[in-house]
Amino acid sequence: MDLKELTAPCGLDCFNCPFYLANDDEEIRRQVALRVQEFGLPLSYEKIYEKVACKGCRKRGGVPPFGTEPCKVFRCISSKGIESCADCSDFPCDNLHPYAEHASVLPHNIKVFNLALIRKIGVERWAKEKAKSVRETYFGAKWNI
Repeated sequence: MDLKELTAPCGLDCFNCPFYLANDDEEIRRQVALRVQEFGLPLSYEKIYEKVACKGCRKRGGVPPFGTEPCKVFRCISSKGIESCADCSDFPCDNLHPYAEHASVLPHNIKVFNLALIRKIGVERWAKEKAKSVRETYFGAKWNI
């Protein structure tokens, strides 16, 4: 598995994402499709199930699942000729702004933390040592200050 290729430019860990894991696991695919259906997309369950598996941001040209065009981050890094936001002199910027909407089910608010770790320890080490624990902490740990 190419961990660098499966790390989105925004710092999301595609290799741990249920949409990516749904490629090889029918039960995960079914669960993700049911969860996506709750978002109220104007698609049947069958269409959602068909579209839910994702090969990763970079393989999709920056187009997120159920999207029709590349996201702002992908367009930005492509125009600057860099690999990720961690390589950008403007990091962090408004393209990485956190949002409360769907924060309990989508990992988008871990992007800046992931990118800071990638800058500090490199993408390979982050992917092997930190990515899974960051995601698990975000979705499952109690707040600790």
